[in-house]
Amino acid sequence: MIEKNSKIKDFDVLPLSIKEFLFNAIKEDEGSGDVTSISLISPYEEAAAHIIAKEELVLAGMPFVKEVFRLIDGTLKLDIYFEEGDIVKKSEIIALARGSARSLLLAERISLNLLQRISGIATFTRAFIERLKGLAVNVADTRKTTPCLRYMEKYGVRVGGGINHRFGLYDGILIKDNHIKIVGSITRAIELAKKAHHLLKIEIEVKNLKEFEEALMAGADVIMLDNMRLEDIRQAVNLRDELVKKINREVLLEVSGGVTLENIRSFAETGVDIVSVGALTHSAKAVDISMKIL
Repeated sequence: MIEKNSKIKDFDVLPLSIKEFLFNAIKEDEGSGDVTSISLISPYEEAAAHIIAKEELVLAGMPFVKEVFRLIDGTLKLDIYFEEGDIVKKSEIIALARGSARSLLLAERISLNLLQRISGIATFTRAFIERLKGLAVNVADTRKTTPCLRYMEKYGVRVGGGINHRFGLYDGILIKDNHIKIVGSITRAIELAKKAHHLLKIEIEVKNLKEFEEALMAGADVIMLDNMRLEDIRQAVNLRDELVKKINREVLLEVSGGVTLENIRSFAETGVDIVSVGALTHSAKAVDISMKIL
């Protein structure tokens, strides 16, 4: 089942912060009680419901749905018919939920909101991956995520076939233009970063070939080519390859800025290693999923 899916093994155990987030999401919706269900439905009423795909999608987010169900009512049952990352066609039943009718109705909107959002990200990511068939290029996300939803949104990227860039400011060095502006130069920024964290790889953002050459010579491990023209990206790849042959040091190249479904293959074909796409999380459209009482 879901927990055995090797594509998402790093996300098997939900961190406490996510459980707390889901608890707060439930309380946000429930407040002092679901007055409609309390007014209409006996606390002893049992029901069953199907969770149904209303359009074709890449499924992602059921571990979070399972946790919502558990937090609301530990007696609820959820039979899931697909694994994370599976393509679910329109009108197919994703899962069967059973238990207290009141509990099912309380879980409905929170679960669907999460599932539609995360599956939407996975579906959008998969579309980018499909454009790169035959190319050894990774598609990465960015930190352009919804506050407090980063873990789940980046999970959706992974399920869709992409890779995660750093999760936050704490787990990777990425020197951007504003850092360079304050420090004074690309070379100085890389020197300071290497002295401060000798075990971490140093990534730096550059905007033209002059900055690229400086970053390359200063010893950057990863260089992000931000909003650069295709011809300049190709030249940067050639310069990188020439230097690697001379000094036998790996330097990864990442393209960022203005990447769309229509042009991602052109960027990838230049020979870069990674294409990062902020749109995977900030512009993915939620897919349509419903829950229907049987």
